[in-house]
Amino acid sequence: MAWVYILKCNDNSLYTGWTNSLEKRIEKHSKGNASKYTRARLPVRLVYTEKMENKQEALRREFSIKKMCREEKLRLIKNTAR
Repeated sequence: MAWVYILKCNDNSLYTGWTNSLEKRIEKHSKGNASKYTRARLPVRLVYTEKMENKQEALRREFSIKKMCREEKLRLIKNTAR
C-alpha cells in the first residue's frame, strides 16, 4: 500500500508527495525533516490523500498531480473532502 498526498504550506503553496507510511511522513514534514521545500514553509497541513495499491501507482499519480495547475489541484482537494 502507498499514499499520494498534498500538503498546504504556511505560504499557501501546495506540496505533493508519496509515501508508504503516511503518518510517519507527515510527522517528518511537520518537524522539517522531510523535504527542503516544506522545511522552509512550516507549518504544513495535510489537505488531500489518495490510497494506492503500490509504489508504482503512487509515483504515477504523484506525477500526474504535479503536472496539474494550482486551480486543478484546489478543485481536486475541494472535491475530495477528507
